[in-house]
This record gives sequence, structure tokens and C-alpha cells, in this order.
Amino acid sequence: MHTLFEQVVDHLSRIYPDQDLQSIATRAIETMGVKAEQAPTPLHVNKWSEKDVWVIAYGDSIKQADKAPLETLLEFTDQHFADVVSGLHILPFFPYSSDEGFSVIDYSQVNESLGNWSHIEALGKHYDLMGDLVINHCSQRSRWFENFKQRKDPGKDYFMEGSAEDDISDVVRPRTSPLLRATQTLDGERLVWCTFSHDQVDLNFKNPAVFIEMVLILRRYLEQGIRIFRMDAVAFLWKEIGTPCIHLPQTHEFVRLLRTLIEAHSKNAIVITETNVPMYENLSYFGNANEAHGVYNFPLPPLLIHSLISGSAVHLKQWQMNTPEAQDGTFYFNFIASHDGIGLRPAMGLLDQSEIDSMINTIQSFGGRISWRAVKGGKNEPYEMNVSLFDALQGTVNGPDKWQFDRFVCAHAIMLALEGIPGIYIHSLLATQNDYDRLELTQHNRNINRHKWDLEALTVQLENPASHHAKVKNTLSSLIKVRTKQAAFHPNAAQITLHLQDQIFGFIRYSHDSEQHVYCLHNVSDKPQTVPTAHINLDPNSQWTDAVSGDKFDVDQFEFTLPPYGFLWLTDHQ
Repeated sequence: MHTLFEQVVDHLSRIYPDQDLQSIATRAIETMGVKAEQAPTPLHVNKWSEKDVWVIAYGDSIKQADKAPLETLLEFTDQHFADVVSGLHILPFFPYSSDEGFSVIDYSQVNESLGNWSHIEALGKHYDLMGDLVINHCSQRSRWFENFKQRKDPGKDYFMEGSAEDDISDVVRPRTSPLLRATQTLDGERLVWCTFSHDQVDLNFKNPAVFIEMVLILRRYLEQGIRIFRMDAVAFLWKEIGTPCIHLPQTHEFVRLLRTLIEAHSKNAIVITETNVPMYENLSYFGNANEAHGVYNFPLPPLLIHSLISGSAVHLKQWQMNTPEAQDGTFYFNFIASHDGIGLRPAMGLLDQSEIDSMINTIQSFGGRISWRAVKGGKNEPYEMNVSLFDALQGTVNGPDKWQFDRFVCAHAIMLALEGIPGIYIHSLLATQNDYDRLELTQHNRNINRHKWDLEALTVQLENPASHHAKVKNTLSSLIKVRTKQAAFHPNAAQITLHLQDQIFGFIRYSHDSEQHVYCLHNVSDKPQTVPTAHINLDPNSQWTDAVSGDKFDVDQFEFTLPPYGFLWLTDHQ
């Protein structure tokens, strides 16, 4: 395509084939504030490097009296992590009615309990700022839905409706609540789609006006300093009766279309899709390097936790060998903890059911909870494990042990070394434990891992060198600083899996110019493991150094011994 206008029309032709494509394209381009004749943004461009490490946090994850939480978050991050992380993902900061921000009442406002747009702009000046485009649904308390009930615009035709006669038996569900919700309007009762909850009403993207509204929202975010866009629950965006209503062709085309418009406004902007689904469904959102720049690496959390509590990296290795390298211009967004639970659907086909059941039982014994989803046939199945990562790794399938700290650090060492950009939940950086009080108060399983720290109480912990919070924060900060100095840890640097004993998860990373190789060896078991030097085939003409400790190794030495949950990042270029 020679111009942006032509590219937008091409996208639209696959979504709205029977509508006035040129009119919709013109309106979309004008709404985004870009020029129709400008050239589309080139593909296969890496807008990231090994220095990119992002933190995930709610706007009020850390609070203090008489100060806007967003301001507190910026000051805390500047004080403790300014030389550690490059980006911040601030989870939904809008007025909302439920689901900790993911039931948006007004996309154009900042929740006044958090701060205002000036605080968002300030965060964007200090860090690469990621924001959520909650695209599938909005709150039943939104102006649009109120207008829907009053049968007036904007909103009258903004929501997906169904009927009692619709065959919805094949619709994929992430929850157990009924899909259709009866709503009284001035025209009588209507049945609206609610994929996630009855407070979260699905938007109707078959109406181009809804698409234009999203373009307007995106422009506002870009102008307020947001550079990275997390497309929340985007897989469910387009619905067709008689289909599973997930991953439909129009959904993929929408991701491509929105990326085109976002990059037309800001060429360095990044789009990430959040699709908590089995592995190959998730990978489809890369397209041909023309869809999402990044995809959440959803299999990593359950597979890594399984490895560390079972003492075997067999499935982790198999998954890594079967995962294709991301093309230039795309990347894996690696995470092992988040504001949500540890998804179990991505483990389907990668772990046996008995192994999933064992992991669930272990996490429950560590105080975790299980959330469920409805499946075909009127049954429910486990959807995710809700637990803080620090508590999830307090032991193995045999129970709690003395290796919690080492196991927790090993988990992060693996994530930091893997191909992709690491995203670290703030409660992992701070080693926050299960919040049973918040769980009891809200009766919402995910809130067990959504603690709200009082800044004064947190400061006391971080200033106490004996506190596990201080130990984890300091250790992970040091480890991240090591990671960001290794060219071989570029998100798109090559990766080769090493075939070692089951207890060792090993792989090689090497930089684009092959100037640096890093051999990453991680013991995922609670027993010391010995690795013969011959098994990893180190170049005898190079000097090998552990990038973490600085210790030098002689290639002629017979073997390496890794303590329980110990690891080495052996580099030939220090």
C-alpha cells in the first residue's frame, strides 16, 4: 500500500465489506489526527532492546496519605527502580464499577481517587508508559449503556445483542456467569452479551461508530504520553452466532487496523495483545509481523511454576523447543505474575491433566484459590490459580521448605534470560504475600494478589535488611541490571535449548552480531546438580565468566555444580 488511506481501506474491506469504506477510512484518519497521504509505517523494525524491562502495577499499588497514588507511584519508582526498569504498565486508571478497573465507566477520565491526566503525563515522561485499551466491553454504568437503555445516541447501537433463540453453545467462555443478560430499555427487554460479567457489557464492533470511538480513545492516550497499548481481552472482540466467538478473522483484522492507525500517529508506539488461551491460538496474534508487536507469553507462568515445584524442566524445555522465534518487529512479553491469576488454559496440551491437578493442589496448600470457567456441556473447569508468586514458590509438591527465596529468584532469572521483554509485577519485586484480608473483604479470588501497600509500612520493610521484602527487591534489582548489560539478551537475540538432565533448564542466547554468547543454566530442583562442561560445549578459545557473580571459569574444568535453585549466566563477553 502506498498511502495510509489505502492501507486503512484495505483493512476495512475485510471487516465492513458492505459499507462505505472510504467514508469510514476518512473519518478514522481524521479522528486519529494523521494525514491520509502519509506512508504506512514499515514492518520488521525492533523498537526495543535488552535494556527494556517493564513493571506492572495498579495506580494505587502503593499509597500514602494526602497524595495522589499515581504521584506516590512515580516517586517510589524513581527512588527505587529508576536505574532498573525502563517502562511502567499502569493497569486501568479510569473510573470503573468492578473488576479493579476493567469495567470502564469513562475512557476519557482518570479515576479521581488515583490522580489526573497530569500524573499520567508525568509517568510517561519518566518511563515508557503502557496503558490498557479495554476493548471488548465497558461498564453497565457508562454513559453509552445508559443511552442504550434510553434508546438514544451515542450508545443505542453500541452493544452486542442476542436472542433466546441464538445457539450460543459453542461460545468460548472465560467465566461461569450466563452469557446473555436481560436489560430493560425504553423499547422493552433486550438481551445483551456479557462475556466476562454482567457488569461488563460487550461492545458491538459491527457498528463502525464503535470503532471510531476507539480511535478517539487511542488518540487521547497517545497525546497523554502512553506509548505501549495492551489490548485487553481482544480475542473476544467480534461475534458471529454459530461460532466460538473467539479469534475470528475480523478480530485479527481489527488488531492490524488499530496498529496501523496507532503507528501512523506515533511510529514508536507498540501494540501488545492479551489473549489468555492455548499456545498456538495466542501466537496467531503476531500475524505476519503485521498484527501485534508483542503477545503475552501465557504458557510461561504455569510451566515455570510447575517446573519449580516438581523439580523437572522437561515440559519447559519441550515448550521452548516448540516455540518459534519472534520475527524482527515482534517480541514475546514474558511474565510470571500479574494482577490476574496464573492461567491454566495456556497449559492445555503442554502438561498432562494429572500434572495440572498436582499443581493446583500444591498451590491450594500454599493458600491459593482457584477460579473457574464454564465449558460446553454445562460443566465448569479450573481457569486460573490465584496466589501471590512469592507464596506460590514457598515449596514443592512435597510441601513448604527452606528454599523459597532461592526458588523465587531462580524463577525471575529464567524469565529475565529468555527471548522477549520481561514484565515484572510490582508485588513480585516487593515479594508481597497473599492478601487474605482483601480476599475476605471483597470475596474476589484475584484480590489475594492485589495488595495495596501503605508507603510508610513498605518503607519500614525495605529499610530492614533482614526483611524478605528488602532481600528480594535488592536481589532482583541487581539481577535486572546485569540483564540489561548483555547484548545477547536482546528480545530478538537467538535462543537454543540445551539438552541436559531434567533438573536443569539450560539454553544459549547469542547477540545479533554473534559477538556475545550467554549460556544460561538454571537448577529447578531442591538438590544440587552437576553439569559436565563437555555437555554444554563451551568454546575453549574464549574466557567464560558468570555475568551475575563475576566469577571466571576455566573451560578445562570438568564440571559445574549448581546448588538448589542456583543458576549461572556464562558469558564470553563481559
